[in-house]
Amino acid sequence: MAQDESGAPSSEPSKSATTQPGAPNSAPPNGNDAHAPADGSHGAHGGFWALLIGSIGVVYGDIGTSPLYALRECLRIVAGPGGVPTRGEVIGIVSLIFWALIIVVTVKSVFLLLRFDNKGEGGTLSLMALVRRAFGQRTGLLLGVGILGACLFYADALITPAISVLSSVEGLRSVPVVGDYINPWILPISIVILVGLFFAQSRGTARIGALFGPITLCWFLTMAALGALHISDDLGIISALSPVPAVSFFISHAGLSFVVLGAVFLAVTGAEALYADMGHFGRKPISRAWIFVVLPCLTLNYLGQGALALSHPETIDNLFFMLAPDYLRLPVVLLATMATIIASQAVITGAFSITQQAIQLGILPRMEIRRTSETQAGQIYMPQVNWMMLAGVLILALAFGSSSRLAAAYGIAVSGEMIVSTVLVFFAIWKLWKRPPWLAALVCVPFFLIEVAFFSSNMLKVWNGGFVPILLALGLVLIMWTWTRGTRLLQEQTRRDEPLGKLFETLSHHPPHRVRGTAIFLTGDPDVAPAALMHNLKHNQVLHEQIIVLTVKTLEQPRAPDSERLKIEDFMPDVKRVTLTFGFMETPNVVKALTASRKQGLKFDIMKTSFFLSRRTIIPSEKSGMPLWQDHLFIFLARNATNATDFFHIPSGRAVELGNQVMV
Repeated sequence: MAQDESGAPSSEPSKSATTQPGAPNSAPPNGNDAHAPADGSHGAHGGFWALLIGSIGVVYGDIGTSPLYALRECLRIVAGPGGVPTRGEVIGIVSLIFWALIIVVTVKSVFLLLRFDNKGEGGTLSLMALVRRAFGQRTGLLLGVGILGACLFYADALITPAISVLSSVEGLRSVPVVGDYINPWILPISIVILVGLFFAQSRGTARIGALFGPITLCWFLTMAALGALHISDDLGIISALSPVPAVSFFISHAGLSFVVLGAVFLAVTGAEALYADMGHFGRKPISRAWIFVVLPCLTLNYLGQGALALSHPETIDNLFFMLAPDYLRLPVVLLATMATIIASQAVITGAFSITQQAIQLGILPRMEIRRTSETQAGQIYMPQVNWMMLAGVLILALAFGSSSRLAAAYGIAVSGEMIVSTVLVFFAIWKLWKRPPWLAALVCVPFFLIEVAFFSSNMLKVWNGGFVPILLALGLVLIMWTWTRGTRLLQEQTRRDEPLGKLFETLSHHPPHRVRGTAIFLTGDPDVAPAALMHNLKHNQVLHEQIIVLTVKTLEQPRAPDSERLKIEDFMPDVKRVTLTFGFMETPNVVKALTASRKQGLKFDIMKTSFFLSRRTIIPSEKSGMPLWQDHLFIFLARNATNATDFFHIPSGRAVELGNQVMV
């Protein structure tokens, strides 16, 4: 199986960072977002209000669809089949939901987590890179925590589109006349919507993305209006704004309350997007949108649903859509469907972006990245990720068949991801803010305990479908662990190759024939002679008149400073060592960067330049340091990695690949 030394699996990875290609400039976890400033700045592209409205569409799409099913599932648990919840139970559960929104989203995410930006970017991998840099050394523990968080995000990303779209289409049951006949068509309609959503990804979201914010804002205002319309059904529901009913519910339902927590947690799923999308919109637009728009609208809606459940218990099975009058129910269902599509779009593009980060950080093999806009660097499309996600979402939708059944699988991944972020925040307060560990623990332990309680409650769902996200996350952890371990073993083997200095010292005594032009040899370790250079000497017995040994490095920060972008070292006469440095959110366009380097004295003609890459055929070995099955998995991943010439934007007509075999 062939591997090239310029990029990931193979080659000669850089000591300081993997040389894998990857992430487009400014593509934080919402790669296709049309609202984001292309340079990642927070003040451009329409100003503060445009960013605030844009954040409502992209950041809050997921949490904004939770009212479709969250309170309904909670009341079904306490009422039991065919039962009716008591007044105290309804008010207590609404209180639990409200205070979950306050503690988990408002206090932790808005007031704490958003303060940890990695050069303006957010997300689990970004925070992991920030903390690792603060430690001043590479720690396997933090890498493992970051990998776990990323894998849990992928598991969540598969469930979100399925449960969101199904829950909105199920609203057709409440539409007069239509509801009597729609039941057999709910799943087929949902499948059509999901397939259309994933097929549309390749076109980008520049046009429809501009509508995300206004549509979602309309959705939140509609939810607020529907809720406010019914609060007067039973004004006693207002007491749910106090924590007392929540505490009373816990005391009076000691055993059941733990089970209910798993359904309460459905109300805060999507909170992870606040931090993940910070690079697109900035901390202030996201936090202001939550405090002044999203939280009030969600609160009004949950209060309205609670009041309706108190006054008309028979509406529990379709509680949200029963808020709307008969004549508005179909428009509300259609608006809900658009909102769930937007929520699904946000999580899909989030998966694209986190994959880019993982590739650049050396956690995943290269994958194809296509730009879907000539003007917006953040709009990208990843075919492999897209089709794998479509397959997973369809399997989940067909296997579970309804949003209620999917709710049993929902929550484990998100609550696990929240625990991961809390652990990373502890290290960030300790190392970045330079506070004592006891103070960092004092801040983080309350969040940790609450999230562990949510996670433990969700674990009760394991045998009802909760095993799905667990298996997905564990499978992805295995893949990322195998890739990281395999590339490290290749790196160790590469270091045993001939040093670059020794090679050219030998050549100075026995100089080969020189030919015109420039040869650029890509390598991951600038101190070791590239395998392509060795093979070129062995088979062609020539050297070009100008030799450039090129290394591409990735920093554990979103963008490399201009001062660190290019380093040129005169190694020997006619031999230069060049290091190009990129951040994990940037596209390593080698030709463009080298062309810009002419101002710094690097002279070459691209039409007289050849790029030499090593292609390593990896052979499994029982002595590689990994089990044989893991060798085969690594080889499979490497075989399916995207060609390095495409990732580095090297003209295929200027690239020469020379190969050898290596055991791993």
